Amino acid sequence: MSNANLLIAANTIWVVVAAVLVMFMQAGFAFLEAGLTRMKNAGHIAGKNVLIFGVCSLVYWAVGFGIAFGDGNRVIGTSGFAPSVDSLLAVGKAPYSFFTTVPGAAGYLFEVVFAGVSLAIVWGAMAERAKLWVYFVFGAAFTLIYSVTSHWVWGGGWLFGLGMQDFAGSTVVHYQGALAALAGALLLGPRIGKFQGGRGNAIPGHNIPYAVLGTLILWFGWFGFNPGSTLGVVTGNRVGFFAYVALTTNLAAAAGAVSGAVTAWLVLRKPDISMMLNGVLAALVAVTAASGFVAPWAAVVIGLVSGVIAVVGVLAVERIGIDDPIGAVAVHGVSGVWGTIATGLFAVPALAATLNTGTGGFVYTGSLHQVWVQLLGLAAVGAFTFSASFGCLWTMKRLWGIRVEEETETAGLDVSEHGMWGYPEFYIPVPGGYGTEAHSHLFGHRHARPLPAIDAEAA
Repeated sequence: MSNANLLIAANTIWVVVAAVLVMFMQAGFAFLEAGLTRMKNAGHIAGKNVLIFGVCSLVYWAVGFGIAFGDGNRVIGTSGFAPSVDSLLAVGKAPYSFFTTVPGAAGYLFEVVFAGVSLAIVWGAMAERAKLWVYFVFGAAFTLIYSVTSHWVWGGGWLFGLGMQDFAGSTVVHYQGALAALAGALLLGPRIGKFQGGRGNAIPGHNIPYAVLGTLILWFGWFGFNPGSTLGVVTGNRVGFFAYVALTTNLAAAAGAVSGAVTAWLVLRKPDISMMLNGVLAALVAVTAASGFVAPWAAVVIGLVSGVIAVVGVLAVERIGIDDPIGAVAVHGVSGVWGTIATGLFAVPALAATLNTGTGGFVYTGSLHQVWVQLLGLAAVGAFTFSASFGCLWTMKRLWGIRVEEETETAGLDVSEHGMWGYPEFYIPVPGGYGTEAHSHLFGHRHARPLPAIDAEAA
């Protein structure tokens, strides 16, 4: 086997491992979102991550991958739909000429898990009140919307040609997901009771340890997300550059954890755990664009600012009357904007040269050129994605309705949409379970008592 083929083999192993790490982030989203919502919706919220990844994987294989990375023009890929065996096994050849370090199949696997993450973000702001069928229809539609802008920034499109720096997707993945999430939250309206009395009422999540576990899984998965975006073990003339990307990723997340906790302590008078978790995620979102371009000190700065954004942003979104149960708009949207701009500020010229993308940042060059390119990318992606997402969801709302009925929302989507509870023992008698005779004897009660009536809205 030639050295060139050995390199392709090593690249393919690394990219497939990284893709599996990113796919595991769906488990992180499942725990995080279920933990930060109410128990009556926990099964529904967690389970939809399986559903949407299934929908996304099929649509992306049939159409999305060709739009995003198929050979075409500066606006859209026009080839590589429902790809053949030969096209998936080839390296650096049509219809996927973009992938010169791995076969097309590895390219698909790595890129589809990114599309799945962006789609997972969408439902955070729509949680606890969207109809199940919306996941199917808008899941397919958003996969296509996502694919178009992927081509612009990554697949040889016009923003790619301008040198926009978005190493692993602060704009493409996170900002886009947040824009669609914002459109959904606006069209759905707030959950019942959220703004009753003219003020934002807290609707706390039912399981903070779940949210903590979800955040740790996401942090873990990000070591595939950012380092895997090298698409190989050699980047430019640097061997093992992905390890450097992993370092900047970790530094930013660590800074975000500390900053989120401290900011919450100062603003809310308590180091709110959910805000600390949002600080970690906001920092990871922001450094996603920058991780291959910036020095370690800049990664720390990006993370520290992101922790503040997570706390202040979540509170600001609620203050203007938007109900975002998971904090998707602030954590993935506002911090995605910050990370994209910060890359234009802090990009090291030598690293930009290594990645052959854009120029050095303002801090090193004194020029705002790269910042303007970043802002143009944000404006273009923002206008397209928000208008397309809002238009699609608005049409669905007018034709069929996208929000569940009031009694369905009150009872909980677990039982209403799926005919089962995520926590059945708290709602129905289970032999030997909560509230039954066997359970009561553990506490020395002489007689079993009936199950307490649980208020579905409070749950």
